[in-house]
Amino acid sequence: MFGFRDIEIIRSVVRYGGFRAASDATGLAQSAISRRIRHLEDRMGITIFERDGRGVRLSATGRRLVDEAEVLIAQRDRILSELTHGVMAGVVRLGVAETMTHTILPRMLTSLRQDHPLLRFEISVDTSDQMGQALRDDALDVVIMLRDQAPRGIALTPLPPVTMGWFVSPAHFTLPQPAEIDDLTALPIVSFPKTTSPHRQVIETLSPGRRKPATVHGSASLATVLHLVQQGFGIGTIPHSIVEAWPHAMLREIDVTPEARLPSLEFVICYDAERNEEIGRAVTQAAVAAGRE
Repeated sequence: MFGFRDIEIIRSVVRYGGFRAASDATGLAQSAISRRIRHLEDRMGITIFERDGRGVRLSATGRRLVDEAEVLIAQRDRILSELTHGVMAGVVRLGVAETMTHTILPRMLTSLRQDHPLLRFEISVDTSDQMGQALRDDALDVVIMLRDQAPRGIALTPLPPVTMGWFVSPAHFTLPQPAEIDDLTALPIVSFPKTTSPHRQVIETLSPGRRKPATVHGSASLATVLHLVQQGFGIGTIPHSIVEAWPHAMLREIDVTPEARLPSLEFVICYDAERNEEIGRAVTQAAVAAGRE
């Protein structure tokens, strides 16, 4: 309905006190200024200036239009300044595996906020397979996920491995020291969701050649896993970093024989370089630095 040029012309009439003065200041013909404002009033169906024998003044509607337009002009000038001076701003759609929300994520975001204060983050916590699909569909910009589920053809950078352990609530279960696989499979086990590689690794560790198959329950929420183990539902396979972040759960790591030990989780941070090269590199650098701390 109106453009920035229309608003700038209206502002010049207000600033210089009339059409003639605005014409002298801007170099536009007075008739051109008058005609443009008249056409704008006709298009919008409003009266911007009230005219009388002493000149023109803004109507109540005109004052509101100018006030609101000042905000738009300020935003336009800010965007142009940021773009032309290389300022990183806007919304970053960030996907994060829950394991990383208690370790790398807070340090990473704090660093990014300090270096790029105009960035805003929309954070999604989900399973790696779901986030991988969202990255392919351009529903997420940057993702921290399990390496084996990262989409092909994207830029990825490894993050420090996340070590895993078996944990129990001592108030509910007592196991031999060290516990063997048969000792573990005798109890309910709570682990990652069935579709994930950590769940498959648990099954592969426990199942071959055993007299009794393991009963492994899956949960996409590590907080739920912690709570279930704490309440005595079973034992859990949990990252060490998560248990350290939740000391009030009062869980104890189970000492296990070598064949029952769990492999570390391999995480990567990834993005589509064609769509998100600049922000992807910035977030990756912050994540790698946070992983060293």
